[in-house]
Amino acid sequence: MPTTIQDRLPGLRLPQDGPSITDQFRAFDGQHPWVYRALEQLVTERLGQGATRVGMKALFEALRWRHPHGVKGLNNNYTALYARQLIAAHPHWAGAIETRRRRSP
Repeated sequence: MPTTIQDRLPGLRLPQDGPSITDQFRAFDGQHPWVYRALEQLVTERLGQGATRVGMKALFEALRWRHPHGVKGLNNNYTALYARQLIAAHPHWAGAIETRRRRSP
């Protein structure tokens, strides 16, 4: 049975189709610096309440609940990038925020 390769599915972005996720993140972060500060505050709150692990996707959802009209463009693809940015600024959080190996630079 022949195999069909579908490289133009709706929503599938290939590298040549436009800016990378990292480029999109940098643009979003530059336009919405309050998102980083809000995530930083959420991590501080969770750890202060005794949490030993903090999930970035859970923080994104908490942010969406707190600011339902002010988070347009907050893409789940940015969770890993925000996690790394938070850990870079707060290295002592490295054990609390899980990251995985990056597949792209």
